Amino acid sequence: MPEKALIAMSGGVDSSVAALLMQEAGYECAGATMHLFQNEDAGIPREKTCCSLDDVTDAKAVASRLGMLHYVFNFTGPFRTQVMQRFADCYARGITPNPCIDCNRFLKFDALLQRMQQMAFDYVVTGHYARVEYDAASGRYLLKKGMDESKDQSYVLYALTQEQLRHVRLPLGTFRKEEIREIAARHGFVNARKKDSQDICFVPDGDYGAFLERFTGQAPMPGEFVDSQGNVLGTHRGIEHYTIGQRRGLGIAAGHPLYVCDIQPETHRVVLGGNEELFSDTLTAEDVNLIAVPDLSAPMEVTAKIRYRHKAQPALAWMEGDRLHVRFAQPQRAITRGQAVVLYRGDTVIGGGTITGTEC
Repeated sequence: MPEKALIAMSGGVDSSVAALLMQEAGYECAGATMHLFQNEDAGIPREKTCCSLDDVTDAKAVASRLGMLHYVFNFTGPFRTQVMQRFADCYARGITPNPCIDCNRFLKFDALLQRMQQMAFDYVVTGHYARVEYDAASGRYLLKKGMDESKDQSYVLYALTQEQLRHVRLPLGTFRKEEIREIAARHGFVNARKKDSQDICFVPDGDYGAFLERFTGQAPMPGEFVDSQGNVLGTHRGIEHYTIGQRRGLGIAAGHPLYVCDIQPETHRVVLGGNEELFSDTLTAEDVNLIAVPDLSAPMEVTAKIRYRHKAQPALAWMEGDRLHVRFAQPQRAITRGQAVVLYRGDTVIGGGTITGTEC
């Protein structure tokens, strides 16, 4: 009897080809589209995000073409709690979150995995560009970078546990994006040339402040721009509108460029400074998940990424209790609380955590 795979189908080309590849590999497959939120609840047009009716239609069309069942699961409750509410809470505390990591952690590889088990399937399959391999020597499942370095998504998957990795398949990990589009076109998929989603799905216009005001029903509280000595430079629109390293949209006239260097939610102050004030060589992180190793009690030489588009940099990493410490060989710019730091040895993810602080 063939193993059964539940394919997370967003309506995009990547998950559609993932379904095809699993079917060609001999798995019994069914598609599943997660309905995550009502667009109107976020104050955006229905057709503007990955939760649109067009996306569900595209997923159904591909599933039908492949002769597989297709389900739509209503996950609006957990998405609101675990992703949207976390997003709002972080910005209210002067923290810049990565909601894609939370969506993968709590929806795709938690809620959907639970549904997979309830349906007596063996695996959840997604269109992420990353690889899962079993290492017999260590007895651990490993998460590795996708072979297409420009599309690698291992960073947003660092929170996967050993039990989750055992039930996850990522068939696109050895492909390049151009190959995936060619495969989709050859098989007549309606979404073969569909554009990739670039924005946070529930904030497609990038206006986080406006979304937060709609979501919370509260207007941001204005406060003071100050320099590192506490001198008042002007008034800001609310800490929710700013993130570390930001230069544009400050509205402050100065004789040199100013950047957001710190956000102080207790006083509603935003600290501005020069570019040189943005560099730190050490960070701490919590809520740590280790994949390739059982612990980091001894310092390990790694490369570390502090945001999705950041190029991994040489560093030394170690744990003290539940806290991860990372010391870079060279100071890094705009290390930001709330973002993830992810550790690598070569193309293997060692683990990662949520950044909580920096040291100069």
